[in-house]
Amino acid sequence: MLSSTVRVAGDLDLAEECTQDAYVRALEVWTRDGIPRSPGAWLTTTARHLALDRHRRAAVLRGKVPLLVEDARAAPPADAHLDAEGTVGDGGIPDDRLRLVFTCCHPALAREAQVALTLRLVCGLSTAEIAHAFLVSETTMAARVTRAKKKIAAARIPYRVPAGHELAERLDAVLTVLHLVLTTGHTAPTGDRLHRDDLVERAVALTRSLLTLMPDERELRALLALALLGQARAVTRLDAEGSFVPLEDQDRRLWDAALVAEGEQLVLEALRGGRPGRFALQAAVAALHTSASSVAATDWHEVVALYDLLLRVWPSPVVGLNRAVAVAFRDGPQAGLLMLDALAAADGEALARYHYLPAARADLLRRLGRRVEAGAAYAQALALCESQPERTFLERRLAEVAPYPA
Repeated sequence: MLSSTVRVAGDLDLAEECTQDAYVRALEVWTRDGIPRSPGAWLTTTARHLALDRHRRAAVLRGKVPLLVEDARAAPPADAHLDAEGTVGDGGIPDDRLRLVFTCCHPALAREAQVALTLRLVCGLSTAEIAHAFLVSETTMAARVTRAKKKIAAARIPYRVPAGHELAERLDAVLTVLHLVLTTGHTAPTGDRLHRDDLVERAVALTRSLLTLMPDERELRALLALALLGQARAVTRLDAEGSFVPLEDQDRRLWDAALVAEGEQLVLEALRGGRPGRFALQAAVAALHTSASSVAATDWHEVVALYDLLLRVWPSPVVGLNRAVAVAFRDGPQAGLLMLDALAAADGEALARYHYLPAARADLLRRLGRRVEAGAAYAQALALCESQPERTFLERRLAEVAPYPA
């Protein structure tokens, strides 16, 4: 709805207001007249009409004849259509959303603002969820989103998929956005659900659509592979009680073989033809996990080597944490613990809100038999964790190492 409405509104804040007002109007009209045959189409049409009405009123006040700004960003093409899902555009749902993705990822905006704005507007993530992904406060993230909206309005950035020669300069930002959507969908940072199918499916659809525009981009294939390999394991990541299940305890026989096969083929294609990028390296790690019969049978030497390469092209404390865990599986928990402690000393501020750091330390301490320290680390992870399935898992592990001093 927002992606379609913004093309008429020509303004992000106005489009959001009209989208929200359409829902309010639906509550009134549908209660009286019943739910329409195509609720999505009804909502989108109403939101667009509200935007048109706002433009008309503004035009009258200004005493001008034009009802809308006559440029590509203010009106859909003449042959635009409204489909059953309520999306208006000349290329279907993914294309309408891609227009907004590329608008938000305009090079005039700072990278953090590009990603945050896209996650908020296109993918529907809350400000709190985005702040969690960036490891910053919710207030800081809200300010970034507001500044980005103002910059788009001031710079009159058009709402369109850029021309072919412009695609490449925005691709990395778009890939970053889609990757964060996948990460959030694969492991939701808050709430009762571990896996958010809506976010994962949206990111996959956008990635596939973008791949049709840029079929030679290996990093796009890699990102799609990463998404599919994650989807393949989704069914085994929760137990019957709704608790998170770590990789080592998942029943690999239940993984989706078709998704694994497609993902692993995409990984091979992404690794051909030159130095691999950050998404190809991540997808290669995921493929090593899906191709192994167990955690013990995983080629941890290769996993660590891939993380070494990934740290060169994408230095990140989160990548460093994942590498430390891989080292623990390769060389033992003591080696991994030393790396985690070094990481905490070097990047403690960046990881201060990241519950996976104390959770990883707790697991290694548990394996070493250091129950008191493990319990304290599990308690620290629980204080930071806002995902109920992960909290349930951490609480179980904490009970295993209890009692321990407060």
